[in-house]
Amino acid sequence: MRDLDLIKTFSDVRVGFSINTLDEDFKNDMDGAVSIERRLKAMKTLHEANIRTTCFISPIFPGITDVEEIVSRAREQCNLIWLENLNLRDSRNRGGIMDYIRKKHPKLLPLYQEIYQCGSRLYWEALDTGLRSYAKENGLGYARNDDTMQLPFDAPPVMVNYFYHEEVRKSAKKKLANPIRPHNYK
Repeated sequence: MRDLDLIKTFSDVRVGFSINTLDEDFKNDMDGAVSIERRLKAMKTLHEANIRTTCFISPIFPGITDVEEIVSRAREQCNLIWLENLNLRDSRNRGGIMDYIRKKHPKLLPLYQEIYQCGSRLYWEALDTGLRSYAKENGLGYARNDDTMQLPFDAPPVMVNYFYHEEVRKSAKKKLANPIRPHNYK
């Protein structure tokens, strides 16, 4: 917030806030960052100052992160909502997260094993389908791997699914070869 006056001088600026839970205890288990309430308050202040804001729901922890609850809380103070899954491709992170799930959320361990040891995408596909429906029911746009800002500032936010990292890399290369065109996010 100390840089608000400076941020206002930039053209076409967007400020992102990472929020993957509304549960302060879980947040504290995962990182030592500022409180969720403080992030939401800063997001609201910037948005009210006509600065585009992004609520970055990342990483989404299967069975723990309540995406709809976060969207419901943040949607009036952001222009864009990025959705990114918990990525455990790096084996250094995988062991620590799996140990955490085993200790703190043992009922979720089979789900995490299915996703991160067996490579199943079923959870993410079901979440994608559910969030697409949620967006439609709540008047929000929904897209995959595309966050072009073509909507007016006061339009409802667009939810952008970045669950499939391997597809994001491919689509980014494709976008470099093909200029971005306006999109209809309905």
